[in-house]
Amino acid sequence: MKKEKDKIFIFGASGHAKVVIDIIEQQGLYAIEFLIDDNRELKEKDFFGYRVIGGKDELLPQQDRVSRGIVAVGVNSARIAVSSWLTANGFKLATAVHPSAQLARGVAVGVGTVIMAGVIVNSDTCIGDNVIVNTRASIDHDCTIGNGVHIAPGATLCGAVTVGDNSFVCAGATIIPNLCIGSNAVVGAGAVVIRDVPDDVTVAGIPAKVVKQT
Repeated sequence: MKKEKDKIFIFGASGHAKVVIDIIEQQGLYAIEFLIDDNRELKEKDFFGYRVIGGKDELLPQQDRVSRGIVAVGVNSARIAVSSWLTANGFKLATAVHPSAQLARGVAVGVGTVIMAGVIVNSDTCIGDNVIVNTRASIDHDCTIGNGVHIAPGATLCGAVTVGDNSFVCAGATIIPNLCIGSNAVVGAGAVVIRDVPDDVTVAGIPAKVVKQT
């Protein structure tokens, strides 16, 4: 007898949510019941084949029926805020990994994290909670990715790189081995990072230099 899939909701109805929905469908572990979004204009509308039932107020009465969700919000601060609200209200967070992603032996992935198509994560890397590893990003061996991080499409992290909580490594950036990217930092698109990046700054360029204090 075929086992019934666990029910899940998606929090967010945006372009990013479309990608997350596709991952969940292809992963085949969960059955998407509905979408949640606090934008009242989306209530009761169809989004990518699923109904948006409303926002947080509409989600709470559904908890006995659907207690697990995943946050499909690209902005780190907003994703973390929603994830914190869900867990504080007793919801569980799911993890979604696209079938085409390659995760090597010893890789650990936290709850609420989404790993997209074509990603490579090499051995003994630890990825925290509520992280996005976006399309075709590459994370090499022995890296540590903090909570709430976004690694954007095509970014490359060489071996033994650490990325602090809530940081954003933009599209196509490269970080050479054994470096530390601080918390709440931004690495600009296409940057090449050759030295440690402190907390709360934006770096950009080749080689990357601090261009903004955040």
